[in-house]
Amino acid sequence: MTDALAPPPVLTAAAARPGWDRRAFQGIPSLAVAPGGRLWAAWYGGGQGEGADNRVWLLTSGDRGAHWDLHLAIDPPGSVRAFDPALWCDPLGRLWLFWAQADTPRPGQIFDGVAGVWALRCRDGDRAQPCWEPPRRLADGVMMNKPLALADGTWLLPTALWKDLGGGTVPPHLHHARHANVAASSDQGGSFTLRGGADAPAPDFDEHMLVELGDGRLRMLIRDLGGLVASESADGGWSWSAAAPCPPATPNARFHLRRLRSGRLLLVANRADPAQIGVPWARRCDLTAWLSEDDGASWPWSLTLDAREATSYPDADQDADGRIWLVWDRERYRAGEILLGCVREGDILAGRCQADGSFLARVIDRSGGVRRPG
Repeated sequence: MTDALAPPPVLTAAAARPGWDRRAFQGIPSLAVAPGGRLWAAWYGGGQGEGADNRVWLLTSGDRGAHWDLHLAIDPPGSVRAFDPALWCDPLGRLWLFWAQADTPRPGQIFDGVAGVWALRCRDGDRAQPCWEPPRRLADGVMMNKPLALADGTWLLPTALWKDLGGGTVPPHLHHARHANVAASSDQGGSFTLRGGADAPAPDFDEHMLVELGDGRLRMLIRDLGGLVASESADGGWSWSAAAPCPPATPNARFHLRRLRSGRLLLVANRADPAQIGVPWARRCDLTAWLSEDDGASWPWSLTLDAREATSYPDADQDADGRIWLVWDRERYRAGEILLGCVREGDILAGRCQADGSFLARVIDRSGGVRRPG
């Protein structure tokens, strides 16, 4: 069995190029804006689908997304897959690339029961060739969404140990952690310790995100088979309320949640088809950005980002000028598209792109999808 607990090779663009040229399946993107405006995007792919051939790609753009350059790849050896990347700029201005890795030796297996959250970090994310620190393992489980920095200086990672999904079985010594968890750091990312976790009523892959509310409570949104559910914590993430459905109605898929510089909350997710609300595997279309001024109790403003089918897995960041940069995927097995958008809050309030420089669905990359023999 290949060691998923070992640091993986970090390939330069030149070393990663042969694998990049052969990529087929790809998706599940993330995006971050460095303090000076340089864009970074990451996703995973390779092979015919989710499995041992997956590696994480990191690309960068110095011209507001017009052109992108391959920067590096995370490519573990053997049957270990690298997947679910997340990009984040921390409060100190450092750029982080997180990913998960798990040993997946059997066909169809995507999880080994433990996995692990890994990270690279650099202090110069506005350079085209930053200096990355060595990779290190931060926690058990999987994390595909951005951390949250609390007002008191604590950082929280939204990690998860899947409940025996994806072909892996959580070992008995980790049964206590089979939740949508938070791992906390009080030393600015030097170390992380597991706190508590919440459970969705019908859990799937969790893919949860956190936001700090105006009264200091934490809200966690979790991916559930029937759509979004919410749980809250009044003690910094040690204990959580029972999760329950919350607005708006969405299908079972990843989403993005954050507080904007204005104080409003931003939610990006697929809008549920009214005929399929609560259906476990409802179709993914009408990718939408919503705004809330009441800490998520209601979401009265929205902008459709991409109405097409098979659009999913959004991520977003906000730059120093207030622009909201968004990334998502489309048709992972066919087109293999990674798409970029840039909007302002006024666009979402108006329900249409009206600000100078706003755009939607610009193609960052297109693999062409899985090539079938013959």
